[in-house]
Amino acid sequence: MAVIATAGEVLGAVAAKGATTTIPIIFTTGRDPVELGLVPSLNRPGGNITGVTTLGEELEPKRLELLHEVIPTAKIVGALVNSASRDVEVLSRHLQDAARTLGLELHLLSAGTEHDIDAVFATLVGFRASGLVIATDALFISRSEQLAALAVRHAVPTVFQFRPFAAAGGLMSYGGDLADLYHRSGVYTGRILKGEKPADLPVQRSSKAELIINLKTAAALGISFPLSLLARADEVIE
Repeated sequence: MAVIATAGEVLGAVAAKGATTTIPIIFTTGRDPVELGLVPSLNRPGGNITGVTTLGEELEPKRLELLHEVIPTAKIVGALVNSASRDVEVLSRHLQDAARTLGLELHLLSAGTEHDIDAVFATLVGFRASGLVIATDALFISRSEQLAALAVRHAVPTVFQFRPFAAAGGLMSYGGDLADLYHRSGVYTGRILKGEKPADLPVQRSSKAELIINLKTAAALGISFPLSLLARADEVIE
């Protein structure tokens, strides 16, 4: 028996579902699979597809809040969103609402391809923004190292979703635990290979979030993390 596993990229899961109604499919996503049309219900996915969801877009306000906690004197910040994403309006609204609550002026910056990303940082400097939040998106996840390198080069305090960004030199990450997400996906894949049906496996929700702080980057940026925030970190990279 074969199984199709799609990791993170929503379009891959949608394409897989459209391509077959017989081969089992396991998806992983930070978005609502019911809203995406992948399954009719989390508890009863039906058909040949099930998977695991992780904390994603609902954490955008929290990431902005963390950035503000690190640089409390900031008045202007940027947010990078994918202009080609179907969620761009929702994500932008969440971020704008959070910025108003924190008393921040937020500039939304768009990148639809990896080639747009370099230009974003030049624009950010022009806005005199004190920091940047990178919104949840598969394109940005795939370019974590590029984004981290640009943040360091332009000396911009930046927060993103997953650990690879902080590990590559980004200031911090806050989001779902990738290891937990892929472990759950692997368990489901094994169960299906042993004969269970996707229709009988409820969509799992990985609700574990982790905060990763890169102190080496903080030192290079001249930033001191509040002790209360360091105490809450799941990992501190030194």
